[in-house]
Amino acid sequence: MEKSYPVYIRNLGQQDYLDTWQAMQAYTQARNDQSPDQLWIVEHPPVYTLGLNAKREHLLNIKDIPVVQSDRGGQVTYHGPGQLVVYTLLDIQRLHLNVRELVSLLETAMLTALAQYGLGAIAKPEAPGVYIAEKKIGSIGLRIKQGRCYHGLSLNNAMDLSPFQRINTCGFRDLEVTQLADLGVHIQTHELAIPILHAITEKLS
Repeated sequence: MEKSYPVYIRNLGQQDYLDTWQAMQAYTQARNDQSPDQLWIVEHPPVYTLGLNAKREHLLNIKDIPVVQSDRGGQVTYHGPGQLVVYTLLDIQRLHLNVRELVSLLETAMLTALAQYGLGAIAKPEAPGVYIAEKKIGSIGLRIKQGRCYHGLSLNNAMDLSPFQRINTCGFRDLEVTQLADLGVHIQTHELAIPILHAITEKLS
């Protein structure tokens, strides 16, 4: 029988994006075949992040919000207080997951959580993430190195969405975003993390 490995959950509160990204890189670089997988729950101060292939032309009017060029996949997005971010530091080789399966796992976790609050959402194979009425509510961006991944998902809960209007979100012109609070669901962001984490860990066990 194949050995199972624990999944550690860390609730980091609000943390600087750059510091958290560097901590993810360091953990992934230092881990070995026995290192536990980890899920980090975090919120970030306002920041725009660019994926590896992101075009800066999608930054339209960023004002005083900082921009970080990261090493995740995807285009440009925004993080801010009131948005749930779950970083997935996983050995996907050990878990026998390919990239598409990992993306589907994270999308399904968000869909499952939203359904618990009575919200019907969908995933789009051609544009990873989660959508409600054609508006994006959840995003995914990952980095995979030597069979291990980091970065993860973000889900809009109760935040100032106006910074999204100053970028072409995920590289799409006129893509609108939404959040739980605007759809009549009012919960704390750390509460929203619970069904997300449950759905992820259930699939990994």
